[in-house]
Formats: sequence, structure tokens, C-alpha cells
Amino acid sequence: MTKSIYILVFFISHLLFSQQNNQLWKGYFSYNEIVDVESATGKVFAGTQNLIFSKALNTSDLTIYNSVTGFKPESITTIHHSDAFKKTIAGSSNGQILIANADGSVTTKVDIIEDVPVPPNKKRINDFYEHNGRLYVATDYGISVLDLATSEFITTYFIGTSGEETAVLQTTVLGDELFAVTRNFGIRKGNLTNPNLYDFNQWQTFDGGYWAAIVTFNNQIVATNTDARTYRYTGAAFQEVLNHMQPGLKLKTNGTELIVTTRNHVYVLNVTFSQVANITTIPDYSANFTSATVVGNSIFIGTEKDGLFSTLLSNPTIFENISPNGPIRNYIFRVKKAPNFLWAVYGDYSRQYNPYPLEEYGISKFSNQTGWKFIPYEDLFEAKSISDIVFNPKKQNQIFATSYLSGLLKFEGEDITIFDNTNTGPNGLESLETTFKDIRVNSPAFDKEGNLWMTNVSNANGIKAIKKLRTDGQWQSYSVEDVTNDPFGRYGPMAIDKNNTKWIPTINDGLLAFNENYSNKFIVVNSNTGNLPNNDVRCVAIDNRNQLWIGTYSGLRVLPSVDRFVTENQLTSNSIIIQEGDLAQELFYQQTILDIAVDGANRKWVSIADGGVFLVSANGQQTIYQFAKNNSPLPSNNINDIEIDGVTGEVFFATDKGMVSFLGISTKPSSDLANAYVYPNPVRPEFSGTVKISGLTDKANVKITDIEGNLVHETTTSGGTIEWDTKAFGKHKVASGVYMIFVSSEDGTDTIVKKVMIIR
Repeated sequence: MTKSIYILVFFISHLLFSQQNNQLWKGYFSYNEIVDVESATGKVFAGTQNLIFSKALNTSDLTIYNSVTGFKPESITTIHHSDAFKKTIAGSSNGQILIANADGSVTTKVDIIEDVPVPPNKKRINDFYEHNGRLYVATDYGISVLDLATSEFITTYFIGTSGEETAVLQTTVLGDELFAVTRNFGIRKGNLTNPNLYDFNQWQTFDGGYWAAIVTFNNQIVATNTDARTYRYTGAAFQEVLNHMQPGLKLKTNGTELIVTTRNHVYVLNVTFSQVANITTIPDYSANFTSATVVGNSIFIGTEKDGLFSTLLSNPTIFENISPNGPIRNYIFRVKKAPNFLWAVYGDYSRQYNPYPLEEYGISKFSNQTGWKFIPYEDLFEAKSISDIVFNPKKQNQIFATSYLSGLLKFEGEDITIFDNTNTGPNGLESLETTFKDIRVNSPAFDKEGNLWMTNVSNANGIKAIKKLRTDGQWQSYSVEDVTNDPFGRYGPMAIDKNNTKWIPTINDGLLAFNENYSNKFIVVNSNTGNLPNNDVRCVAIDNRNQLWIGTYSGLRVLPSVDRFVTENQLTSNSIIIQEGDLAQELFYQQTILDIAVDGANRKWVSIADGGVFLVSANGQQTIYQFAKNNSPLPSNNINDIEIDGVTGEVFFATDKGMVSFLGISTKPSSDLANAYVYPNPVRPEFSGTVKISGLTDKANVKITDIEGNLVHETTTSGGTIEWDTKAFGKHKVASGVYMIFVSSEDGTDTIVKKVMIIR
């Protein structure tokens, strides 16, 4: 697409989205990777990279600010809550500030990003400090000041000794003086009563040492030094109050306690600087600490990957994980909707299929009944970099997950098995290395007979790369030696069509098509013979008309019919040409396509690298939606995986910063109308969405009339669900009453009548 087309699509989709409310979206976020913890009156606040949540101590009321509620940070680095102004504030790595207001609205401040004249890599926000209605923002260039009443910026201080920008790590106020810990110039201070404080000459060096943090506690300056000690200033010199042996990560105070957090320690000191708590471990967790605070008699500890914990200050021996239920982390690489669970895996690989650094995360699974459950790494035979997952359509409780280092995992009920080069025989899985186990398995997919296919990076000879686990438990291996030039066999997720042809993306050789039922026939579709725009194929999808959609590093192609593999020896793909005014344009021209998913109406969801996701019509000629971070609840424009629940129409977007879903309407069509249903029913006055009629057959005729038989809506299904905006032919909302829904199959042999009550 050209830039002009993208602008038009964005405008249209922005209007579409503004007409929808966030009832159409759900968030499936992790609350485990805590970057900051803050105290407030009767509450504790915790921030992850992309959201904030708070819990009330007395009522345990939970409040969450995330992208679904309009809270969309770049990457949170610090948080603050103002009791006086009832505002919750997050600072980001790029200088963005988000303010969640008392009325639930979110204010996004980009003044630092747009207006401060320093390089973008110097706009990180390190800390917030509130004093007399002003918020002092410590950044990598200096200090900016925000008026908390108006949420407007007042001024900026560049406090280097020559007026240059310098990283300010934390600020505090004692008396009328503002103290700032800098990275390069020690502790600097300036008098807040000085109207010329914007002049760097008005600032003094309080101490020229190397400091990391600073607070005011018990009417004294307290600071953490880079020598892994914390000191108080006596009025004449700094006096050590704590040797914490590890570098200090956070120094905080709630007024009555001083809290020092290191990677493996949380120290709490009282107003006499006596140590009242030293927490070093959390039972059953090998947690690394990131931040901590005290509210009342409770200590709250944030961890790198295990969530937020609370324990009693008076007896810190029993810990409770109080993070909301969610997946183990926000970076989800692949997601799969099985009949009973939504599964998520986190191990990834680079564009070059490099799994290093290796991931040691387990697997998460979700159901509406139990919420998120986690299978830890230790229970998975310590399989590393688990990067894909598939369920057996003939045995729906049987799940397989592929590791890009450790082999293949099978889940069946509570039983877990691992397959590798030691237990799969001579035709089974192979190791890339001969001196250590390096069994890279990818692309799992089932054929219609129930055999499991996958790719396996073999040894440097590259002889056998396609593997089949048959229904009888035996393994078969197929060589690609004659059709690929890549000795390391780097293959993306495959698709298997109705003829059992395997369509396998490769990184250098285009698209590899293989079918063992035709004398082990191979066809390679590439840029030379198959009209691909790039030989790096990232994804493939087979639609409901047996067309093959091919996503490459540099654009999109479509193979008109997968049946051509059976009768032809060379295949040519086509681009999709769309009309924009008088111009003909190639759909997704030169765009890197990360994933393609086909919904029940044969429409395509297409993920573009750093470009969000598009929903296009069945033939690609119309753009129905374009969702990006700036016009939807997507937390990131990089969508690793798209998964569709064919029963409900829910579309899941797994991104590098969390997972959200869009409640679509394109479910798979039913074989008959016996299970058709209407929801919501009744439609109450406060409901602002659309009425869905689901469980329909494809191309069924749907007519809706009032109780007197007057027609108000008519349509034909494409898939298994239609929606009605409760308007008479899209013009005005219908009145309160009972409405009749008449459905007949395409051939008229199957009919059903439903009712829906609308209350205005």
C-alpha cells in the first residue's frame, strides 16, 4: 500500500473504532513483570511495562489501567499516584507520560517527546516526585515540572555544570531546596524560591560523589550511593545507615518507613534508621526484586517475573501473590485456541530463526471457568524456547508443543511426554549439533488422517528436515536435500491442505510444497519461478475456497488454488491489485507480513510488522478494519500471532507487549440451524453493542420483523454469525418490543424462527 492509502485506511478505521466502544475488546495481560511499586492512602499501585494495577487494602478492590481502558504507554519506567489530585501517572522510556484521571479518562502527554530539544534516546523518565502541587519529572536530560492541577508542563531545568543535559535519576525536596541525583555531576541542588532556577548557574553541587537515588526522610536527606550503601546527611557529612552489599535499585519512603530494594533484598528502616525487616527470599519462588514499598503494616514487593507480593511488616514470613490472574508474561510468541483452553507459549526466535538467548518460560493456558493456569518450565523437562503449539483435531485433549532446542512435547490430560533424538528412532527427531542436544522443531500441523507433521533442523548435512509422527506412534522422515539450499533448514509454520499437501515457508528458498502421496513430489515457489516478491516467506494460510495466501518479508501473494499442486509441476502466485481512485495499487506492497488468519466469512486478518493488523474482504479488495496502537486497544503494532475462535468469532492478537482480543462476528458456519441462538436477549437500555445471531449455516437468509410483520432488517450470512445494529435498515433505532427473526438455509430446506426483546 502507498502512504496515501494507509492514511485513508487509518481515517476510515479510526471512525469505525470511534463508533465502537471497548466492549468489543478484551485484555489478556500479564501482571507479573513488575517495574515499579508505589504506596498511596489505603492502596498499593504496581506498574508493569504496559499497564498499572492497584489494590485497596481494606476491600481488595482491583483497578486496572491498560490499553483496553485507553491506557497505552510506550514502555513504563516509573509510576506515581497523587492522593491530593486523584491521578495515577506513568512515565515511559521515550518521554511519554500517561495520566489516569479520577473520572476514568486518560490523558496522554507527549510534550517531552515533541518539545524538549534533546535526542530521543535522552528522554527516558526515571522518577516522579510530588511537592506543593507540582510533579518533578526526573529524566535522562534533566528535570521537567508538571502542574498536577492542570496536567500542563511549567518548565524544564537543564542542570549540568555548564547547562548541558544530564541524566537525573531521582529528585526530592527539603525545605525550599530541590535536590537531584545526576549520573555525571553528583547531587545538584537549587532553591525553589529562586525565580531564575531555569538558569543552570543558579544550581550548586551539593555532593560530587556517585549516587543512584535520593529521598527526604525524617527531615533529612537520604541517598543511595553506587558503592551499595545508603547514607543520611547529618548537616555536615554523609553517614552510612545501611550496607546492602548489592546495588540499590529503588529508594522509597512512605513518610514513616525507608525502603531500600536491591535484586535480592528488601530492607525496611524506621525513623531512627533501625532495621525492622530484611526480606531475602519468597518461599517457592526464585524471585528477583525490582521495587518495594510499605502501606500500613504490609510490605509490597515487585518482582521481575513473578508478580506482586505482600507480607506483614511485623512478621514477614508468609507471602501472598496479589497480582491479578493472567499469563506468565506479556510477550507471547504463539497462541492456539483449542476446544477447552486457550494456550500461549513464549519461546521465540529471530527473523533468522536464532533461538538465542534461550527462553526458560513454561506454558500458559486459559479457560473462562478457571482463568489462567501455568505449567512451569521445570515440569516440561526443562524444554527451552517453546515456540509453537497445536491440538489434535481427532483427540481434542491431546496437545503438542514444539521447542526450538529441546524437541517435541505432548500433553494428554495430566500426562506430559517429551520426544527427542533419544526416543524417536532412526527416522525420528535429530539434533543440529553432535556434541550437545540441539533439537529444533517447528511448524507443527495435523493432516486430515490425524498424522502430526513438523520440521526439524537436522545436522549440518541438511538431509532430513520434514518429520511425521503417525497415528500409530511411528516416525517417518523426508529429505529436502534436492530442493533447498539452506543446510540449517529454517522453516516457518506450515499449512496442510485438503489434499494433504504441506506448504512450508522457508527463509531463503521461497515456499516449499510437498506431498508424499504423489511420489514424494516437491514444488518450490520462489521469486524466480513463482512471482514471489521475496524468497523469505514468513507465513501461509489456506482460505475457505482453497486459495493459498502467502505472506513474505516484502509483500503478499495468492496461489489461486492449492489443487494445482496435484496437476502441475510449476506454480505461479499472483499479487492482489486494488483500485484507489484512478490508481491501481498492490495490496501490502513491500510490507513485511508476520501472520495471516482466515475467519469464518473467509475474510483475512493480516499482521504487518510495526503496522498493526488489517481485516480485508475475502478477495482482498476491501479493507474492513485497520487496527493499530493509536486507534485501538492493541498494546503494540507488532503482532506475533493471530488466532480465531471459530465458535465465538473472538480474534486473539498476541503481541510483543501483551495479548488482546477483538470480539468479531465471523464464526464458522454450522451444518444446520438446530443450534441457532440470539444474544444478548433481552437488549437492555444500557447496552450499546449489536445483536448477534449465531449458529447459522453459510449463505442463509435472515429477515427481522416487528411483531406486526414489518421488515426492519434483511441480510445473507457469510459464515456462522450475523449482527444487527437494532436499527430499521440502518437508519433509526427500532422501538421497544419483541422482534421476530426468520432464518432459512440457502436451499430453503432448513428454517428456524427466533425472537429478541428490545427494551429502550
